[in-house]
Amino acid sequence: MMATEEQMWAAGKLMRDVCLPKFPKVSVAIADDIHEGRLPNDKDAKCYMNCVMEMMQTIKKGKFQLESSLKQVELLMPDHYKASYRRGLSECKDAGAGIKNNCDAAHALLTCFVGTIEIFIFP
Repeated sequence: MMATEEQMWAAGKLMRDVCLPKFPKVSVAIADDIHEGRLPNDKDAKCYMNCVMEMMQTIKKGKFQLESSLKQVELLMPDHYKASYRRGLSECKDAGAGIKNNCDAAHALLTCFVGTIEIFIFP
């Protein structure tokens, strides 16, 4: 079964609804900026990104999970996103390597994704 845009965004909204309340300093406007690929260099925003990425099984304890990320792309994304995401995930797999802080690692990975993936999307 192929995922639709609606299913993808519904899954994304769920993650957003779980993570946003955990970081009261991250407003909906900040979350919308991140969604658009504008990533604030701010502790709470970085930890919000980490929260969503952990829910997406993209990152675990600050370590990028390439296999589960690729699986999520196959399950949750409509076909027209897949090639760009596969390439971006592979190119960025080491972007967070060696970064001790989980939130900083998530920010480094997302920064790479924004620069690499043509149609970047984030919940």
